[in-house]
Amino acid sequence: MVDKIPMTKNGADALQAELERLKKVERPDVINAIAEARAHGDLKENAEYHAARERQSFLEGRISDIESKLANCQIIDPSTLNTEKVVFGARVVLFNLDTEEHVTYQIVGVDEADLSQGKISIGSPIARALIGKQVGDEVVVETPENVTEYEVSEVRYE
Repeated sequence: MVDKIPMTKNGADALQAELERLKKVERPDVINAIAEARAHGDLKENAEYHAARERQSFLEGRISDIESKLANCQIIDPSTLNTEKVVFGARVVLFNLDTEEHVTYQIVGVDEADLSQGKISIGSPIARALIGKQVGDEVVVETPENVTEYEVSEVRYE
């Protein structure tokens, strides 16, 4: 049995939109490119044909990957959670005890992680250290580069 992959509703919606685009726009485009390249004759030395087939292979792999993730995901809507502890989907404001700066992260699924948007994967060292904590708790985050100490300032579910 495959374990369910946690994912926010926004993350699932983004994957669904990518899947639709791949199936309805990119797949027909690559099929047309293959047909056009075939029309040019000898396939052995036809670089356009080989490039289109390679793109098709990548495209079909990505479609399969997304379909598998969506079939095995557990969608979690953070706005419905009612807890003071940090769990999947939480937006956590941390106070760095060394630099005295605040930083905000949302704990999301692996496919949703984007540090530039403050979204960290549930499997990241920071997220693993935060799970189960609540406001006022101190958290020690160990990464390969360093050890950082934070205090949990705020936990929100939106």
